[in-house]
Amino acid sequence: MIKALSPYYDFKIFSVNDIALDMFDDIDIVAFPGGIGDADSHYKFFTRRFAKQLEKYIDDGGRYLGICMGAYWTDQWYFDLIGDVRAVQYIKRPTSEIKRSHSTTAKVNWQGTEQDMFFYDGCALLCPPDDRSVKVVATYLNGDPMAIFRGRVGIIGCHPEADEFWFDKSHLKNYWHKYEHHNLLLNFVDELMQQ
Repeated sequence: MIKALSPYYDFKIFSVNDIALDMFDDIDIVAFPGGIGDADSHYKFFTRRFAKQLEKYIDDGGRYLGICMGAYWTDQWYFDLIGDVRAVQYIKRPTSEIKRSHSTTAKVNWQGTEQDMFFYDGCALLCPPDDRSVKVVATYLNGDPMAIFRGRVGIIGCHPEADEFWFDKSHLKNYWHKYEHHNLLLNFVDELMQQ
């Protein structure tokens, strides 16, 4: 995420130990990337107090960017930032073409352009029908939303931030996007900044 966005945005990295009441005072976006393992095992480090701080930060005009695990964390069971949108495992959707958790690519439609985007157990973002507070930016092959905005929260199920070494496995080498997906992520963040 940093490599994809750092030429255009400054970063301030924080850990659980850095969380303080004033930590959001000088930032525009809180960004959570993907991770290894399930969302529950990593989320246990964050307290309800942090979730409330994050909610207040967004209510006060801040923004949230979540990719993969960071998208899962916006759901009601974690930070509760997306109302009645549900972040669910795409591999468990009945019409998903990907049926197991492993490094692969998912065919997505990103604003009218088909992309093969790096995927590792990302989420589908199930939106209530006719919800005008949600803007769908990209969908999976089955039509499930993959990248959305809801207010000042932008979340993505796949990994547009994936770097070249993510594609080292023989079955992935031909899918290296040559930084095209970094540009998609940059455009996504630029639009999030306008929300």
